[in-house]
Amino acid sequence: MRFVEQLPYETEVEDHVTITMADGVRLSARIWRPVPSDGEPVPAVVEYIPYRKNDLTSTRDAIHHPYIAGHGYACVRVDLRGTGESEGVLLDEYLEQEQRDAEEVLAWVAAQPWCDGNTGMMGISWGAFAALQAAARRPESLKAIVIASFTDNRYADDMHYLGGAMLSDNLAEAGTMFAYATCPPDPAVVGDRWREMWQERLEAARPWVLEWLRHPHRDAYWQHASLSEDYAQLQCPVLASSGWADGYSNAVTRLLAGVDVPRKGLIGPWSHKLPHLGEPGPAIGYLQEVVKWWDHWLKGIDNGVMDGPMLRTWMQESVPPSTSYEERPGRWVAEPSWPSPQIKEVVHPLRGATIVTADEEEPLPRGRTRTVQSPLSVGQFAGKWASYNAPPDLPYDQREEDGGSLVFETEPLTERVEILGSPSVGLEVSASAPVAQITARISDVAPDGRATRVTYGVLNLTHRESDEHPEPLEPGRRYPARITLNGVGQAFPPGHRIRLSLSTSYWPLVWPAPEPALLTVHEDGAALTLPVRPAEEPDGMPQASFGEPEGCRPPPVTRLTEPEQAWNVSRSLVDYHSALDIVKDRGLQRYEDNGVEVGLRACERYTSVADDFSSLSGRSAWTMTFSRPGWDVRVETSTVLTSNAEEFSVDATLDGYEDGRRVFSRTWNETVPRDLA
Repeated sequence: MRFVEQLPYETEVEDHVTITMADGVRLSARIWRPVPSDGEPVPAVVEYIPYRKNDLTSTRDAIHHPYIAGHGYACVRVDLRGTGESEGVLLDEYLEQEQRDAEEVLAWVAAQPWCDGNTGMMGISWGAFAALQAAARRPESLKAIVIASFTDNRYADDMHYLGGAMLSDNLAEAGTMFAYATCPPDPAVVGDRWREMWQERLEAARPWVLEWLRHPHRDAYWQHASLSEDYAQLQCPVLASSGWADGYSNAVTRLLAGVDVPRKGLIGPWSHKLPHLGEPGPAIGYLQEVVKWWDHWLKGIDNGVMDGPMLRTWMQESVPPSTSYEERPGRWVAEPSWPSPQIKEVVHPLRGATIVTADEEEPLPRGRTRTVQSPLSVGQFAGKWASYNAPPDLPYDQREEDGGSLVFETEPLTERVEILGSPSVGLEVSASAPVAQITARISDVAPDGRATRVTYGVLNLTHRESDEHPEPLEPGRRYPARITLNGVGQAFPPGHRIRLSLSTSYWPLVWPAPEPALLTVHEDGAALTLPVRPAEEPDGMPQASFGEPEGCRPPPVTRLTEPEQAWNVSRSLVDYHSALDIVKDRGLQRYEDNGVEVGLRACERYTSVADDFSSLSGRSAWTMTFSRPGWDVRVETSTVLTSNAEEFSVDATLDGYEDGRRVFSRTWNETVPRDLA
């Protein structure tokens, strides 16, 4: 990244500004704004998230907010109620209270003497959710949004459930927020009230996973704040982005197709990162694009921001399997609209073990069946639902996974094939149990046999017709089912094969069904549908269409202890115990601008024994420390999730320490019935 030292405007920063809500709760904000805004009001851009502006996001914030402010905007970074230095408690994500607070924040910002009354919202992940959800409420001042790594459909396309099957990230993200929502405010900012505020957070805490387990179907809980319920709610322009390695890539194209407002989409090769910090690379000059967007929609500058294609995306080239990449080779391609008229849905019948291509005769007669009952080991090389590129968390070589799967593949390709969009698999299936799931994976198979997963999809077969009203399977009865895979832009070169793999488990990425199920796949009607983008189509944009990543230089951070990253798969051939252990430890760091020392260590562990579905266990444990001379606190959380055929069990602990002495402790031992989950 190129750090920019000179910007059009000199800026000033206010580190702690309180914004009082209607119920008296005060939210804490950091504000960067141009010095001339004291007498010449400017538009304002709000980012609204729960991740602690005073320390944990301060480095990232300092890269882009001063940059945008230096181009003539007031940037307002707000900690959600109950996080950072904001008062109150945070009990769950995207609650009505959170959105009412957002409206009040925007109204407060628009009324400030340094604001001209026009506001925008931006953010990644929670910040993008917050911006999209606030925009759907149509606050008067909000004129445009910029969002990255988000979804418009909280049930079908967030970290909780996929195709009606529960993701292990449902536990992992709950563990994350269990920790974040119980951290103390900084006494250097809020004063002596810090301990009272911290105690209030600890007393109100509850493992978030309990609420998420109670809603295994698409009900009012998930429909709330899901724009997909009514796309007409969005009335302001939106610049939306994500990455193919992220868990949220589907929402960009779905939003482009669903809304009727000025809109642009951008999908790179990235994990869960902002595009100017994008990993795997190439990262791009995203902040230049953002400033151009704000200049047009908040200042009314006619700068051609809406010229050119609706969607710009990275067409990935073939790569060997790896759990991380510094760069993904490929090229930028463009689509003038979405859905794109040049992308064709090409249907490939599945016959025997073959994906039939257009130039082949069907090699086997119809009417055959194949069966699969996958071992629980299928999925240990699946990686994370949403890659963060740290620790290495992308899927590894799929050959071992394919040993427990039904596999179909093409003959070696005679010409290049490019796909852009969401593949799907149509099947006729029957199962031996009332609840069963199926995972479909597409891999790029090199001539030497190495298999790189390109995309995947999951379906809880009780959700074959409806996420709102799932129905159990009648064992032995045939049902039609369609598995939609995650969208992707991928090129398959000549000489490679396209492989489709079907499995009945994908643990631990997906929590398995209540019991093993033998799945019978009937050949009649079985087909893989690929969204083919003609390789000879012009790319629609020059290769140098994005500038170099740039931003402001963040304040120094001193590393006091080394970070640790681990992703270990282990198996015992004595007792058949298998485990996936993940460690994400940022090490102890001192933020030199305020002197606070922060440590963050997160560990996840997923275990099972042989193919015993009652042996499944997942654990998310966090330790977060905050200190400076005269202040030393620590929060430790642990959430353990287990299950049997009838229910989920949650065993959780929360401990708070001050000066090494435990000052708070609570445990939870609760069960939640399984409901076709």
